[in-house]
Amino acid sequence: MRALELVGFEGPASLQLGERPEQPPSPHEVRVRLRNMALNHLDVFITRGLPKRPLPAILGSDGAGVVDLLDQIAEVGIGACKVHIGAAQEVLHRTRHLFIRQQTAVINAMRGHLAEFGIVAPVGRHGVEELLNVVADPNDKRVPEIARACLSAFGAQLCRIKEQILEFDRLIRAWHRSNEMSMRLDEAPGVGPVLATAVVATVADPKSFRSGRNFSAWIGIVPKQHSSGGKNRLGNISKQGDRYLRGLFVTGALAVIRYAKIHGTKHRPWLTALLARRPTKVAAIALANKIARMVWAMMVKGERYKEPVALAA
Repeated sequence: MRALELVGFEGPASLQLGERPEQPPSPHEVRVRLRNMALNHLDVFITRGLPKRPLPAILGSDGAGVVDLLDQIAEVGIGACKVHIGAAQEVLHRTRHLFIRQQTAVINAMRGHLAEFGIVAPVGRHGVEELLNVVADPNDKRVPEIARACLSAFGAQLCRIKEQILEFDRLIRAWHRSNEMSMRLDEAPGVGPVLATAVVATVADPKSFRSGRNFSAWIGIVPKQHSSGGKNRLGNISKQGDRYLRGLFVTGALAVIRYAKIHGTKHRPWLTALLARRPTKVAAIALANKIARMVWAMMVKGERYKEPVALAA
């Protein structure tokens, strides 16, 4: 591995890059592959011999890097804790989310421009395909040629974005299959590969949260407290946490509710009672809160998902 070595005491000019053999981490140590490194004022003093060290010496106490076990970029020694191993995977999730937002923006732009010419299509994937067919048809005189050229550019951009999103999904599934904790979280209802890998990549140490409620509050899916005089008043959810994770948990909860409405809710009495007295989206927030607490418990205790008694019967 390459290292910045101090070979003399003539100031920063005595620094040079050298090669060092890679060493495995000792107990209670972590080896980090540095991406960026800076010299602080103490390092500058050392280059001037204050204090003197045996030469050659390796400097650079301020650094930023990646501990990534999947890609074997770094290794964790025995007893090491509070190590964020999913920095690269977190970048993958945030990039995929950005591309999805760009896809939505392109589709909305195409719908808006075509609506100016009286061309509308149903909401959903099939509606977008209808609009793309209209743009690609040169015999359709409802669209002027100048507008057709612009909309064709939108269509080409949309195809490229979709291909990139599919590639991101492939990378997420590959990492999901190689991560034991992500595979365990996938067993919980409403949790799929995308949510499982996002939680593992984002939450470096689940034990830093004292309870499942603290974890839910960090995500932002717990109600605000307006309690006074011994009377509990709960308001809307705070929305003050991780917006990306919150959206994934709510999406997973909506999938559970949709499945329950199609196949029946008799095996989920808690959800049945909730849907009977609350709107669907309000029930989805409550269910997302419940799922988040289950995920936290599975991560902290290292357990697999256990079906409730009502479900197992």
